[in-house]
Amino acid sequence: MKRIIFCDFDGTITVSETFVAVLKHFAPQLSAQLIPQMYARQLTLREGVRRILESIPSSRYSEILEFTQQEPIRLGFTELLDFLEAKQVPLVVVSGGLRGMVEVVLGDLIQRLHAVHAVDADTSGEYLQVNSEFEGGTELVAKVQVMEKYLADETIAIGDSLTDLNMALATPMVFARDRLAQYLTEHQKPYIPWNNFLEIRDYLAKLWK
Repeated sequence: MKRIIFCDFDGTITVSETFVAVLKHFAPQLSAQLIPQMYARQLTLREGVRRILESIPSSRYSEILEFTQQEPIRLGFTELLDFLEAKQVPLVVVSGGLRGMVEVVLGDLIQRLHAVHAVDADTSGEYLQVNSEFEGGTELVAKVQVMEKYLADETIAIGDSLTDLNMALATPMVFARDRLAQYLTEHQKPYIPWNNFLEIRDYLAKLWK
């Protein structure tokens, strides 16, 4: 059986909502206006995130990466990777945030991932321009589109927030926490609650005996 895991980055692999913190820090006024609208689903992620990011001067991109670099990774991520490698199950990171942020936080762990899909930032102009190979629907990174690239008999999603909702609704098994758990409860979609990656590893170890 071919299995694959799709994992969110921000607030999932990282302990806190790093990307939201970046938006609030580097575009405070626009973020204060648009982020609540996105959480309430009155404004799409695709439109809101693009507007906020593209209001930030390109000259501040290196500051964004520095701001992100020390962000702690959630307990058990390395152990989950160890377990998945032993089982030959690939893990794909699908982030609605910036690829550069994923890379600076994960460092050498990037090499242990099957792939990373995220938003690319073009810094050649006065303000950031965002590009995404999988932009579509309500999302800058349409996570269901990403999943459709991969063939597997069993897919699993891990996430924590609104950016993971479509992915979670399209996946048979979902590990959900925080806002994503609330959204899935509203949709009456079953999920497995989790707090750290050791719990996910242990759950899968029992399941895949």
